[in-house]
Amino acid sequence: MEDTSLRTLLVTAVAPIAWGTTYIVTESFLPPDRPLFAAAARALPAGLVLLAVRRRLPHGDWWWKAILLGLCNIGLFMPLLFLAAYELPGGLAATLQCLSPLAVMAIALPVLGERPGVRRVVAGLVGVVGVALLVLRAGGELSTLGLVGAIGSVLVSALGFVLVKRWPSPADMLTTVSWQLVAGGLALVPVALLVEGPPPSLTVANLGGLLWLTTAGTALAYFCWFRGLSRLPAGSVALVGLVNPVVGTLLGVAFAGEVFGWTQALGMVLVLGGVVAGQKRRGRVAVVPGIARSQPNSRFSAAEPAVPARSRHNRHPQECAA
Repeated sequence: MEDTSLRTLLVTAVAPIAWGTTYIVTESFLPPDRPLFAAAARALPAGLVLLAVRRRLPHGDWWWKAILLGLCNIGLFMPLLFLAAYELPGGLAATLQCLSPLAVMAIALPVLGERPGVRRVVAGLVGVVGVALLVLRAGGELSTLGLVGAIGSVLVSALGFVLVKRWPSPADMLTTVSWQLVAGGLALVPVALLVEGPPPSLTVANLGGLLWLTTAGTALAYFCWFRGLSRLPAGSVALVGLVNPVVGTLLGVAFAGEVFGWTQALGMVLVLGGVVAGQKRRGRVAVVPGIARSQPNSRFSAAEPAVPARSRHNRHPQECAA
């Protein structure tokens, strides 16, 4: 029996809400044009602090599982996301990212045996249309490399989210989060050094922004996100991730003077409507016969989202966390 309580949904929504602040925090407080540094600087310290607090390492096959999940959810996802953000118009990159719920549903069918149902699929499509109305703008050039990055980031993160649910952890939630943040952060460090060079000098404002992203935007967000994955259907959690661009848009309007008209309002209504419509009432999740599903584990977790990159088409594209 899956947990479909309102409380679980609200706790899960903390993750995309926190990730939605990434845009304005990056714009206001972080060093310019260093997205990979920012990603590594938020993931690795958060993971190391949690690991020091929990004092437990993986054992057995959980070494390779933690590494694989860390790569899918952070180490591979973030560079692919930034590649898309730099090579595609920002609104298009964000809209493609929000195909993630549909990708999660597609992968969860064979891996978890979860049938998404027509309502949830339609809700995902409605959410994508809503995000497009929120952020998509005319103009800009398409890039094959950018499309590969966008689609790759969607698929790799969707696989990571589903595997998180497929492999119940032997450890408590914070411990499992720490393993994946460390694995993903360590993978990001050499990529950041190769692409961006040595770390920049940091001001007090930079440190404050990183502190927020490390604590609320990474440690707390992943805890809530994967807590939700351990208790809710994978497709349901993925749809909650569509809250991310809504929060980012509202903060951009409030603090950065961004335009908000009837088109954006309609997009927001569609996104939130899709999120709500895609949640199941209490009851069993439809399961494909013959496919073993992992049982929910209240201690279970794993390791988003990401820092918005400065695109050459749109300096700060929004993106979905899921």
